[in-house]
Amino acid sequence: MQALSRAIHDAILAEYGVPERDYFHILTEHGAGRVIAQDAGLGFKRSSGVVMIQIVTQQGRPLEAKQSLFAAIAANFAGLGVAGDDVFIGYMENTAGDWSFGFGRAQYATGELAVPALAGA
Repeated sequence: MQALSRAIHDAILAEYGVPERDYFHILTEHGAGRVIAQDAGLGFKRSSGVVMIQIVTQQGRPLEAKQSLFAAIAANFAGLGVAGDDVFIGYMENTAGDWSFGFGRAQYATGELAVPALAGA
């Protein structure tokens, strides 16, 4: 699972230009039969090795940047033996005021952290 996490982060670094230490992942593994991920009507069959990724990030990147990120993640996963039809990505956006990195403060809103420029925007 660490290799999958690193593959995702490497794609984000390459495509979005975020700092290396902007690395926050939750890794959860589920046993056989505990994940249901069909093809949404696209006509392919997933294996039992499906990997579901949920990305939460600040709003503002264009569709092309997102598509480039999705492709980079799939390519990195292919290098680890994960087939493209087993890579499922959900992408959720929010605003700078929706983040707290600790201490109960919204560091972007308070100015403790500079709101990063969005690479690819």
